[in-house]
Amino acid sequence: MKKVYGSASKALDGLLFDGMFIAAGGFGLCGIPELLLSAIKDAGTKDLTFASNNAGVDDFGIGILLQTRQVKKMISSYVGENAEFMRQYLSGELELEFNPQGTLAERMRAGGCGIPGFYTKTGVGTQIADGKEHKDFNGQTYILEHGIFADLSIVKAWKADETGNLVFRKTARNFNPPAAMCGKVCVVEVEEIVPTGSLDPDHIHLPGIYVHRIVQGQHEKRIEKRTTRQREDA
Repeated sequence: MKKVYGSASKALDGLLFDGMFIAAGGFGLCGIPELLLSAIKDAGTKDLTFASNNAGVDDFGIGILLQTRQVKKMISSYVGENAEFMRQYLSGELELEFNPQGTLAERMRAGGCGIPGFYTKTGVGTQIADGKEHKDFNGQTYILEHGIFADLSIVKAWKADETGNLVFRKTARNFNPPAAMCGKVCVVEVEEIVPTGSLDPDHIHLPGIYVHRIVQGQHEKRIEKRTTRQREDA
C-alpha cells in the first residue's frame, strides 16, 4: 500500500469535508503540521473542530485557519500567544472547550487505543468538572473524560520510513504521537523519508500501523518567544 504522496494537498485529497473533526499535533510552535494546515486553508474546508494543545500564533499553525474563519470549535489547553484566538473566543465567535494538557493528551491516546472514557482527578472541584460524571474510588473523587475519536489526524514528525514508522524530535513528541493515534485517517508531514528498514526499531516512537499517508517537505524553524540578555563586557 502506497503511503508517500508528492504534496500536502495530494496527501489530503478525498479526506476533507465541512464540519469535520481534526486532531492536530504540535506544542507551542514545535512540531506543528504547517504544510497540512496550509493545504486545509487552501482547500477552504470550513466549520472545523480542532483538538490541539494550542492554536499556534496569529499567522502560523491553526492560527491561519482562525484568520479565515474556517474553525468553529477548539478543544485546547492554552489560548495564549494568539490574539485572534482570544478575540474570537471572547466575542463569542469561536466555541472553546478547555482541557488540562495531560487530560487532552490522554483523551487522544485513549481514543487511539479504543478506550471510550476514563476517570481522572484533574479538574475535580473546578469549572472543568461542571456537567461531568463524578465517581469515587478509594475515597477519592474522579471525573469522567471521554476519549477523542477524530475524523482526521494531522501531525509532524522528524523522520519516517516508507511504511510510516515515525521518529519525533524532542518537544514535538509531546502531542504528535497521541494526536496521530486518535484519527480514523492519519496524515503525517516529515522532514525526511528514509528507506524501510533503515530506522532502528528501538528508536521508533510511533509504528506505521497508525499512519496512512506521508508527505515530505521544507519547514520553518520559528521561535515562539525569543528571550535574550545583553552580553557582558569583556
